[in-house]
Amino acid sequence: MAHPKRKISKTRRDKRRTHYKADFPQLSTCPTTGTVHVYHRAYYVDGDLYYKGKLVVEGARAE
Repeated sequence: MAHPKRKISKTRRDKRRTHYKADFPQLSTCPTTGTVHVYHRAYYVDGDLYYKGKLVVEGARAE
């Protein structure tokens, strides 16, 4: 089995991986509020901030 002679730098590794990306953002429906939102992101519903279906900040303002 082949082994690399030198460590591949993070920059070189990331340059190779730039072509592998999602075409469209993954969307999810919140089980608590029923809002459609982007995965792994907090979202506002009626001024309240939610993450993973749980209320994080009550009465927060979206800016």
